Amino acid sequence: MSRLAQTHGLTDVQQEILSTVRDFVDKEIIPVATELEHRDEYPQEIVDGLKELGVFGLMIPEEYGGLGESLLTYALCVEEIARGWMSVSGIINTHFIVAYMLKQHGTQEQKDTFLPRMAAGEVRGAFSMSEPALGSDVSAITSKAVEDGDEYVLNGQKMWLTNGGTSTLVAVLVRSDEGHPEGTAPHKSMTTFLIEKEPGFGEVRPGLTIPGKIDKMGYKGVDTTELIMDGLRIPANRVLGGTTGRGFYQMMDGVEVGRVNVAARGCGVAQRAFELGVSYAQQRHTFGKAIAQHQAIQFKLAEMATKVEAAHAMMVNAARKKDSGERNDLEAGMAKYLASEYCKEVVEDAFRIHGGYGFSKEYEIERLYREAPMLLIGEGTAEIQKMIIGRRLLEEYRFQG
Repeated sequence: MSRLAQTHGLTDVQQEILSTVRDFVDKEIIPVATELEHRDEYPQEIVDGLKELGVFGLMIPEEYGGLGESLLTYALCVEEIARGWMSVSGIINTHFIVAYMLKQHGTQEQKDTFLPRMAAGEVRGAFSMSEPALGSDVSAITSKAVEDGDEYVLNGQKMWLTNGGTSTLVAVLVRSDEGHPEGTAPHKSMTTFLIEKEPGFGEVRPGLTIPGKIDKMGYKGVDTTELIMDGLRIPANRVLGGTTGRGFYQMMDGVEVGRVNVAARGCGVAQRAFELGVSYAQQRHTFGKAIAQHQAIQFKLAEMATKVEAAHAMMVNAARKKDSGERNDLEAGMAKYLASEYCKEVVEDAFRIHGGYGFSKEYEIERLYREAPMLLIGEGTAEIQKMIIGRRLLEEYRFQG
């Protein structure tokens, strides 16, 4: 274990889980990540290995075949996995958010149907809020569900589905105006539907098309897709929680834990960048000594290490707050904002330490340099986080005049 980003107060079980995941990352992910990433190849063997470790069921309750662990344990595992290759943490995160939403909001039948198979990794989850024209403005979604007997007919186009092709269960947020009086606030007329589908691309079930992978700058290996619904018929028992109009709250609850996850990813990528930078600085010599002996480089390493430590502490705090049953949107927003910004800065400093070699695809830092920007926009941009933080601060510090 590295000296940085230690977490105090962990149980023996938590330490054992983390040690197992870290060993897996060091032996099975880091040696192959860059090669797979350059080929934009789905890491099937890595995913199969994580299934065997039980990572897909980490937070699913034991009664459904999961490990019943805390958000903190999960976030620390994500930190380790992102340290190896951030794309793998994305494959797990979308699955985890759907499982979390089912656990918190699903009907008993929905939990019984999906959670045991999700814990085993047989059913793989993805979730979808965004659309091509709206970005972070979730209240403006236009995808729609219309009731037709004991079914709903869904139409619309969704965007930026991580795991869109490989998943077999997608939680999709759409507008469901039926039964809601005229003038109802947009967020109160949204519903989450649980859509089962075949993995792959093209028409994966009648009325549902996954066009193909979006070609991205980084965050490769994991498939990011669109989702097109055209007369897609979904039975009423696949409304998450059994009641329409609750979708916005369900998704926001999922995104809250998702933001802790993105913070954890930022921590993991930053740790790896620091490891690469501090290692290279001791091997590379200029002017008769290792560049680590130059004060300019030591200052960079000092700043990088401080940022790694600070981001980790905020991420752990946000996870622990949620685990205690308290509201954590302020802490999760702060952790996500700080960790993603610091991650970008630490990666850039490591890139600078590598000099010209950082620009070469042979060096791992080149991959990290393309991956870090995704964290600035995933699960809500930095600007969205600052809006959330600002509003919550004004609630907490309301002027009493």
